[in-house]
Amino acid sequence: MSAYEVGLVIVAVALFGAAILPRLLEHQPLSFPIVYVALGAVLFTVFPAPMLDPVEYPALTERLTELVVIISLMGAGLKLDRPFSLRRWTATWRLLAIALPLSAGLLAVLAWGVLGLLPATAILLGAVLAPTDPVLAAGVEAGAPLSELEAEGEPYHEWGTVRFALTSEAGFNDGLAFPLTNLAIAVAGATNVSGQPWLAEWLLVDVGYKIIAGVVLGYAVGQFVARFLFRVPVPESIADVMGREDVMAGTEALATTLLAYGVTELLGGYGFIAVFVASLSLRHFEWEHDYYVDLHDFAVVVERLLMALVLVLFGGAIAGGLLAPLTLQAALVGVVLVLGIRPVAGLLSFVGSGAPWPERLVVSFFGIRGVGSFYYLSHALAESSFQEIEFVVAATELWAFVGFVVLLSIVLHGVSSSPVMDAFDRWKETQRGERTAG
Repeated sequence: MSAYEVGLVIVAVALFGAAILPRLLEHQPLSFPIVYVALGAVLFTVFPAPMLDPVEYPALTERLTELVVIISLMGAGLKLDRPFSLRRWTATWRLLAIALPLSAGLLAVLAWGVLGLLPATAILLGAVLAPTDPVLAAGVEAGAPLSELEAEGEPYHEWGTVRFALTSEAGFNDGLAFPLTNLAIAVAGATNVSGQPWLAEWLLVDVGYKIIAGVVLGYAVGQFVARFLFRVPVPESIADVMGREDVMAGTEALATTLLAYGVTELLGGYGFIAVFVASLSLRHFEWEHDYYVDLHDFAVVVERLLMALVLVLFGGAIAGGLLAPLTLQAALVGVVLVLGIRPVAGLLSFVGSGAPWPERLVVSFFGIRGVGSFYYLSHALAESSFQEIEFVVAATELWAFVGFVVLLSIVLHGVSSSPVMDAFDRWKETQRGERTAG
């Protein structure tokens, strides 16, 4: 049996599932990421197809997961119907300033103190697993553009809303985790070369320049594309042949994603931040234009297809022994991260805010870990300093730990997202009814 033909069948099944599973699983205590991972484990067990081993093929793993994340970031930005401002995005700033570094720090301390990892490796695990993932958050993220315009009867809340908070947090923190990852790389390098001013360089370059470059270049690309889309008139001869409803509608979302990411990375900035800022810049140009729905839908289709492929490969890697090096201690630390560290960090983020307790609990619980963690780990391990013999933990053990946490998050959050969000929506309707009656 040819591995090529088997691979075609596996890809076809994954893509077909991407088209029909969201409809079948809506409002069910089961998510399509769970189905994809299980499908991958079964297919790669039954068929003798070569598996994508992230340890053996780090470059391919990095590029594939990178592509999924940047497409997801574009889709996340296009979903957000809340006008951008410091006050109206208070929930986002709180989660980024408190939950992200606190989650990374506490996990790093556990990895160092409980698992016995060296400081650089502990910091790396904290950075890799701190961000809320934008790829696997379909059950708790904001809806399509124009579907949640709060101006239509729903008052703005200074702290945000659940779906807005989780989507905007996921959009920004996948980029803001980069300085923490680079900190781990810098610490690892500092253990080999003494006397280098690595901390100052990290603060100036990795924290300062790269974040600013990502924001500025992302905004510029978003404005450029928006003016092209909404200000340059379409000639009648072209409009007659290719109207706004043509088969290429929405492809500008993919073009914007690749342009923002490519330009920013070439100039040394954080491409993840640039893509999300570009999507926000584009989304806020013509606030209620219907074409945003086409842009969003195209980005979601591409993201869903790529996500299906990655998760099927993840399931195959699990079947091939990805989690075999996992120890009981590491598994317990992973459980503490998902069920303890992230919820507590999320709750602390809203201390002093006006957020009702049910909304605080939902936002804090759904700190989903996913494909972004795969990218950060493969990226960091590609750096030479993490291949030094002094590190007591092998890449296979790091992948086992991260893979377990992501699998735990996929199962736990996937099973609970629909029931929890349905119950939460009913609670909101009750609160809205009480306000109206009052």
